Amino acid sequence: MNKLITSAAFDSAHFLAGYKGKCSNIHGHRWKAEVTVCGEELITEGEKRGMLIDFADLKSEVRALADKLDHTLIYEAGSLKAATLAALKDEGFALTEVPFRPTAENFAKFFFDELTRAGLRVCSVRIYETPDNCAEYEVAR
Repeated sequence: MNKLITSAAFDSAHFLAGYKGKCSNIHGHRWKAEVTVCGEELITEGEKRGMLIDFADLKSEVRALADKLDHTLIYEAGSLKAATLAALKDEGFALTEVPFRPTAENFAKFFFDELTRAGLRVCSVRIYETPDNCAEYEVAR
């Protein structure tokens, strides 16, 4: 099995609505997404022969997804009052609504699904919430 791994980091804030602990408050992380693509077959023709995927293409896709989340407040749909959202938008804050609780585990699956939809042969994604703690989502074998 051939594997290529790349990563991209993004800075964002989030909170866990309904959580009994410090993470219920808005706080930030320097998240790191580490993406592994895999496959048996390498490209056999043209300038990219001998490659699973061009690293430039892989890095571009991962970076583009991380850039969408960079320097935003990521919040779960329905977790903020309409008046709060309106005030944040009125102040010009960058907001990213997601349909899931913004945990490292859910971000790992989100990156996996989005990059797979983009045509990458993703076999695993690790999301580091801190340099020492990460969640991993991988394809079942």
